[in-house]
Parts: sequence; structure tokens; C-alpha cells
Amino acid sequence: MQHSYEGLDRVGGFDRVRLLAPLAYRDYRLLVCGMSVSLLGDGLFLVALAWQVYALSNAPTALASVGIAMTIPTITCLLIGGAVSDRYDRRRVMLSADSVRAIVLAVLAVLSATGQLRLWHLMAIAVVYGAATAFFDPASDALVPELLPTEALPQANSLDQLIRPIALRLAGPALGGILVGAIGTDSAFAVDAGSFVVSALALMAMSPGRRPVRSAAAAGQSMRTEIGAGLRYVRGHAWLWATLVSAAIAYLLFMGPTEVLLPFIVKNRLHDGAAALGLIFAAGGLGSLVCAIGIGQRGLPRRSIMFMYCTWTLATLAIAGYGLASGLWGLMLASVAFNTLETAGTIAWATAKQRHVPAALLGRVSSLDWLISIGLLPVSFALTGPVSSALGVRTTLIGAGVLGAVVTFAALLVPGVRRLDSEPSAVDSAAWNSESDTSPPTTRSAPAPLPS
Repeated sequence: MQHSYEGLDRVGGFDRVRLLAPLAYRDYRLLVCGMSVSLLGDGLFLVALAWQVYALSNAPTALASVGIAMTIPTITCLLIGGAVSDRYDRRRVMLSADSVRAIVLAVLAVLSATGQLRLWHLMAIAVVYGAATAFFDPASDALVPELLPTEALPQANSLDQLIRPIALRLAGPALGGILVGAIGTDSAFAVDAGSFVVSALALMAMSPGRRPVRSAAAAGQSMRTEIGAGLRYVRGHAWLWATLVSAAIAYLLFMGPTEVLLPFIVKNRLHDGAAALGLIFAAGGLGSLVCAIGIGQRGLPRRSIMFMYCTWTLATLAIAGYGLASGLWGLMLASVAFNTLETAGTIAWATAKQRHVPAALLGRVSSLDWLISIGLLPVSFALTGPVSSALGVRTTLIGAGVLGAVVTFAALLVPGVRRLDSEPSAVDSAAWNSESDTSPPTTRSAPAPLPS
């Protein structure tokens, strides 16, 4: 695969297809290859996990419980994971997390294949899996700017949002539906375990990583102090904290209903199988794919923050489509709308973080991104069962989409959020490497602080 890219690394190669330009860099190419295989395995896992849980206990509360078991350790460990990724070689942090996840998924595959799997086994494995993810995700977000020049970041984020839906939402779920239907859930779990092994091998093949730039004073700081520096940085930038708070509330409203009730509708209302659920996920993946190609070739609009909020608002509103749909095609269309718009906003968000957050703080800011965004997911999963029982499955999904859209758009009205669209688009990470200084770089004006 690497050899096939070498011919593109010249005029008329990567230059002609802007989306592929970041692949000219060897280490980034390895990162993309390993993560692509891992995401494909995760796509299988999405279908297999839902089907396995409903096979053990045919109730939305069972899948919600597994979701809670996975998200709580992720939330608990994220701040530590972000600080670790800013202190140590990010490549090694990711390698360790991949190894742990490969082992627990292999155990899950064996338990499923031998017929010994119980719901509590799934929950225990979900706890370990979620904790490892808390270390992998911040390190992965922060590693990309180490491997690429600043001007290649929009294309890299577009490429990520192209590969992610192809593997995670299109090919992975489609293949997962086929595997689960033809062989069983154990085969999908085994394939996902193998995908983490491939990702780990790709990380091992990369050049030795480097620690982020840190001042002499910062080098002697405790983990707690470093986490506090990341919190202060987010607190001092309205575009960061407003986005994270609105995302936390929006995810509280719609993530639980979407993750739990969509498989329930397919199985119990449409009386369809895992292949139909895979088609719905795959349709959304196709929408994300088209969106990523378009932004990768044309770039982001000049007012990228405004663009991000508008697309995320419409994406959240599309959740209501799951409740309004009366058949498989309607669910697929809602999935296309949600994932296409969500991808557009995500590309803008990732690029803004990488351009405006100093490299020495990017791991901690990314961990806070994950933490605040998903911090209320256990509550969302826990509420989905009783709320859907009281209001009905379709009403719950419609309400989640409408209320989530209102909350998402409201953050755009916070003073200081839109100011980022008129500020410099890139900041040298060396301009703010003293983590004892809580003020932002001199090249930026300070947004309004987080209210108490």
C-alpha cells in the first residue's frame, strides 16, 4: 500500500487531488492505514454489540446499561488520558490502548463462540474498553499536528472524515450485518480484535514520537497542575467552552435515544434483521463520505465557526427523522442527513482546535472535548428507557432532535464565539508553551470567561 502512494508524491499526484495531499507524509500514511483497519473493525462491532445484547436481553435498558458501562470509565479517565498524551510519546500511548482493546475483544469473541457470554461479561469488557479509549482518543487527536504542516490540517481532517464513515458507518456495519447474520457475533468480535492488532503494528512502524514542546517550569509540574492548565485554557476561550457545553447538553438529549432506540425500531417495529441496521448505518456513512470529499477538495468556508454551528444544528434536527420515519428507507434518509451535516461540522471543529490551540495543550484540550461532550452520556442512556416507555419511542426521538437543535444553535449566540472567524487562523505552538501562564497567546484577543 505504501508503494502505491509513492507515485503520487509529485506534481500531478497528490497536488491534483488535494484531499490526498497529507498522505505524502509517511508517518501520517501509516497512522491512516492502521486507523482505517481499526475503524472497519469498530463498524463490525457496532452491529455485533447491539445484536448480541438484544439476543441476551431483548430490552432497550440492556443496551443502555452496556452503553453506560462503556462511557463511565471513558469519562473518568479522559482528563488523565489527555495529560498523559501531553507528557509522553503520543504514539506509545495509542499503542498501549490498542493492545488493551485487542485483548479484551479477543476474550469477548471466545466467550461468545463458546456460549458462555452473559450480560455482565459484556459490561465488564465494556469498562476496560472504555478506559483504554480515554487514553487513545486525546493522543490520536493531538498526534496529527505533529505529523503534518499546518496548511495540510484541513485536508487531513477531511480525509479522516472520509475514511471514518467508509469504515465505521459504511463498510464496517454492512460487513458486520453479513457476518452476524451468516456466522454469528463472535466472528465480528474476533475481526475487531484483529483490527486493533493491525493498528498497533502500524504505530510500531512509525518513526519514534516526540513529546510536545514544554517549558522547563512546566516539565516539573504535577499531573494535577497540568490538567488545571488545560481547564483554565478552555475556560478563557468562549468558542471552546460554549461549544463543549452545548455539545454536552445536545448529546444528553439525543445520543441515548439514537443508540438505543434505532436498533429497537429495526428489530421490533420493522421486524427486520442485523443487515437492515447495517444498511441504515451504511447510508449515513455514504453521506459522510460525499461531504468529506467535497470539503477536502474545496476547503472550509471563511466563516468556519458559523458554518460549524449551522451544520451541527441541522444535523441534530435530523434526529427527529428517525422518529418520523415509517420504514427502512425513511430511516436511511434520516441517517444520511444526520451524518452528512455532522461530518461537515466536525471537520470545521477539528481544524479550529488544531489551528488555534497550542500543541503543548492540545492533548488536554482534546481530552476535555471528549469529556465534556460525552460526560452526560451515561445519564442519556439511563433516561432513554424510562422516557421512551412513558412517551413512546417515536416521540422520544422527535423531541430529542428538536430540543437538541435548539441547544446547539443557542451556543452560537454566546458573546465571543463568532469572534474566532475574524482572528488569525494559525498560531505558533511556541508562542504559548509556558503552562504556568493562564493568558492566551498575544496574537489573539481573549474571549469572555466562563460564567460561574
